[in-house]
Amino acid sequence: MAGNGHRRLRTASVFFGLDGIVLGLFGRKALAQDAGLSGAPADKPAFSGVALAYNVSSQVAVDETIAFAERCGATLVKPGEAVFWGGYSGYFADPEGHLWEVAYNPFSPLDEHGHMTLPE
Repeated sequence: MAGNGHRRLRTASVFFGLDGIVLGLFGRKALAQDAGLSGAPADKPAFSGVALAYNVSSQVAVDETIAFAERCGATLVKPGEAVFWGGYSGYFADPEGHLWEVAYNPFSPLDEHGHMTLPE
């Protein structure tokens, strides 16, 4: 327990490189907290515990991608912002309510094909 009486959420994650894509697994509470959702049924969109992530090449590209998604009918969930791990990300929900993260990770640059690379 932290001194203020709140529990600290585990932010452990694991990443698997899968031939051009990366599968990242996070704890449900940590992911909900990162997206600014509580995971409760009252959340709009309802948080299912799953988010798809789209990695881009810059902070500007995060904001541009989220703005494009909004113009196409998505709902802004959390605007792009600097995050604790040193990158920049934001969230939107597509018209069916699926949660998407758009992220820039300076520690895992995109390769020449636009695929995320994992540090060695």
